Amino acid sequence: MKPKLILIGASTGGPGHLKKILSSLPSSFNGIVLIAQHMNSTFIPSFINQFQTELAFPVHTLDARTLLTNGHIYICAGHARVKSEPNANTLRAEPVEQGDTPYNPSIDTLFLSALSCVEDADILAVLLTGIGHDGAFGLSELQKKGARCIAESEKTAIVYGMPKRAVEINPQISSKPLDDIIVSINQFGAP
Repeated sequence: MKPKLILIGASTGGPGHLKKILSSLPSSFNGIVLIAQHMNSTFIPSFINQFQTELAFPVHTLDARTLLTNGHIYICAGHARVKSEPNANTLRAEPVEQGDTPYNPSIDTLFLSALSCVEDADILAVLLTGIGHDGAFGLSELQKKGARCIAESEKTAIVYGMPKRAVEINPQISSKPLDDIIVSINQFGAP
């Protein structure tokens, strides 16, 4: 059975949205959550610690090459990519060096790396609130390859920048308010 991978990218306004999403996941949730939240690296440990104390799921810092485990949440400490393990029906993620980019971690780097996993995993990619355009191109490319893709709608985005750019690039991307995104994630991860 293919692993279910939920990729989430967020920037300004993201921490509150992520808390709402992650706290909604039922104990029966069947999936791997991998998050790229724009944030200064000095704040990431306390951000992750907050989730570790509040959620029933194991929450990890993605700061080393890691085999991804079902029912676990991984938060990128910096730029990262995800790959399929050959013939193993598993996924791994690892930090990568990134060139000159104003975004840390880069959502596009994560999303674009997942293109190689589309045939080996069921993927739901979500682009939440944020300034700029990071993640928009990657989300569009994932949608073209057959992944399920959602951009947060203007109705609930704190800053309607990144998700707006995604639907401008690719009108086929579904645009949903946060509560509907939560429903979609929960349906996707149903056992």
